[in-house]
Amino acid sequence: MSNTIELAAKFAKAHESGRTLVLPTVWDTWSARVAVDAGFDGLTIGSHPVSDAIGSADGEQMDFDEYLGVIKRIVAAVEVPVSADVESGYGLAPGELIERLLEVGAVGANIEDVVHSEGKRLRDRQEHADYIAAAREVADEAGVAFVVNGRTDAAKLADKFDDPIAEAVERVKLLEQAGARSVYPVGLKTAEQVTRLVEAVDVPVNVTAHPVNGHGAGDLAALSALGVRRITFGPLWQMWLAEVSGTQLSKWGI
Repeated sequence: MSNTIELAAKFAKAHESGRTLVLPTVWDTWSARVAVDAGFDGLTIGSHPVSDAIGSADGEQMDFDEYLGVIKRIVAAVEVPVSADVESGYGLAPGELIERLLEVGAVGANIEDVVHSEGKRLRDRQEHADYIAAAREVADEAGVAFVVNGRTDAAKLADKFDDPIAEAVERVKLLEQAGARSVYPVGLKTAEQVTRLVEAVDVPVNVTAHPVNGHGAGDLAALSALGVRRITFGPLWQMWLAEVSGTQLSKWGI
């Protein structure tokens, strides 16, 4: 636990530093080591790429114990802070979720507001904020500066909200108040949208970018200039590797 406490403190401090963190999204020990060898000092684990790697499917369809095993092996393979995407919590109470993540050495987690196990039900604003607050409380009681990355899918749910971006703004504000050390409004596409979310909170805003093609709002320099302070790849790095590898391997096809 002592190493987890130290790594968590380092990770939390990095989120408070004001610099833009690029945290590659990995799915196994190989990808984790590749990212660390490339110079990255923190990683995220994505449920989507992990589920693809083990023959399962995203949307909380993985066996959570199996997923924890993947997280544990990745954590053991590197010496940098590792955060894990746990979707909406896999049906666990927030306290149990955090305790189980700490047991395998994770020092952060994405927690989203779409409950896949309940027909993709969207938690209401306060319900999700309360879940985040409870998760943060358990981590604090354990003496771990755990980085909860409060995710909302509101920005991409035009069928539910007249102004999805405005809804995302209100949600990330509540998530910050609940104790999230960063917020993750997925689905942002433009510089204007990114700016609205960045201006809404004081904690880092996480955007998903392609490792080669960047984001709709621009490349790393452009995103940093907009005030983005956390960038992850989601499943895009794995997908890009598959595309490149597929193209090259096809030359050997019969």
